[in-house]
Amino acid sequence: MTATAHAIIGTVIAAKIGNPALAIPIALGSHIVMDAIPHWDTATNRKKKSWNALFTHSAIDGTIGFIVSFLLLYFLFPQTNYIYAFIIIIAAQLFDWLMAPYYFFGVKAFKIFYKFQKLYDHKLDKPWGIIIQVAVVAAVVIFAKIV
Repeated sequence: MTATAHAIIGTVIAAKIGNPALAIPIALGSHIVMDAIPHWDTATNRKKKSWNALFTHSAIDGTIGFIVSFLLLYFLFPQTNYIYAFIIIIAAQLFDWLMAPYYFFGVKAFKIFYKFQKLYDHKLDKPWGIIIQVAVVAAVVIFAKIV
């Protein structure tokens, strides 16, 4: 999933679960569950992209994720503490953050996180990889708002 999708899921978890002892493990687990769903992300078809394009697209994705999360908190979940939400969002994205040093810079100490993610990460090219991702994330937000 994109960093934006993980951030949105983290935002929903923060908005619905006020106990960090529950929310953090759920956020970590959500990353695995969401990546197991066939999806598109900035690294899909990586070999066709330059390192600069991949890094730039990933940075933009991460930035958009935090902006969208802030907007969700402001408009849909205003009772949620922003600092708490930020912590849960980072937890929901954590596996991507941990593999990034290896993925982008070849830091071997982080290769274990890359290998772990490859166990459950299922990519699907455009358009279906985007459509499925948007549908799943939208369903989670809608369900969280009505429940």
